[in-house]
Amino acid sequence: MPIDLTDLPPLPPRPADSHKGDFGTVLVIGGCDDGVHTMIGAPALAALAALRTGCGLAKLALPASIVSQAIAIAPSATGIALPVDEGMRLLSSDAAALLAPEIERASCLAVGPGWGVGFDRQQLLMWLVSQDDVPIVLDADGLNNLATVREFSADLRAPLILTPHPGEFARLEAALGMSGAERDCGAAANEMAQRLGCVVVLKGAATIVTDGQRAWTAAFHNPALATAGTGDVLTGAIASAVAQWWRPHMGRVNPTQLGGLDLYDAARWGVALHGLAGGRWAAAHGSAGLLAAELADAIPEVLSEIRSA
Repeated sequence: MPIDLTDLPPLPPRPADSHKGDFGTVLVIGGCDDGVHTMIGAPALAALAALRTGCGLAKLALPASIVSQAIAIAPSATGIALPVDEGMRLLSSDAAALLAPEIERASCLAVGPGWGVGFDRQQLLMWLVSQDDVPIVLDADGLNNLATVREFSADLRAPLILTPHPGEFARLEAALGMSGAERDCGAAANEMAQRLGCVVVLKGAATIVTDGQRAWTAAFHNPALATAGTGDVLTGAIASAVAQWWRPHMGRVNPTQLGGLDLYDAARWGVALHGLAGGRWAAAHGSAGLLAAELADAIPEVLSEIRSA
């Protein structure tokens, strides 16, 4: 293994007599078809990575016009067609009504891959983050939509993991009135996590994971990962880790006493599996040419090695 995993908690067991309902459901909400841009691959890759990381079920909630194409990329996922108007904008209220029972059955939401930015998305997003039961991994245009909403922090009730790259992080900083001056990335991520009461995964060659109290850095210096779709794979991997292993704090009861992980450790495991899978591919093929689907496909062998060790 190219990194030391000894400071990560052990992975919860995967019993031999399990069924798919034991390992959680990841609901991916994203995708865009606005007449100018069509973004199908990002949510499909997130669903594929979630399944490769071991969740029992993955569902893709996308605009109705692109659900079938996304399922062709990730055929093991289930499609949910979200209603749109004649301008291909989401009908937010109708979409919320359709999603409400799906959210009740979900273990983790992954919101934002390939979603596009617009008022329709912002309306649906603020409804999603105001739910307080199901954790959310918020990525890509989920973050960009959030940054456009004034005083958005007052409405954040869901257990949240934010996964920005530096550009998305800067937009969130500006929306929160945080200092944009050059400073230590770890300190900035820590401040954002404290302000929002969430876990922040600041992506880069040295990805930082912090919950505002604890911080961890995964230094995967791997140029093969610098290609389209690898961030969507990370979103799916983290969401799958949450779906399978997350247990909330219950007063003084630590999640580990319940046989699970908290959001911070679930996020760390998602980052570690993503980076190790990228390292495995690079060791075999070199520093360029990685396809995001290949990255997702490398995760099961990494998981197997970790469990064997």
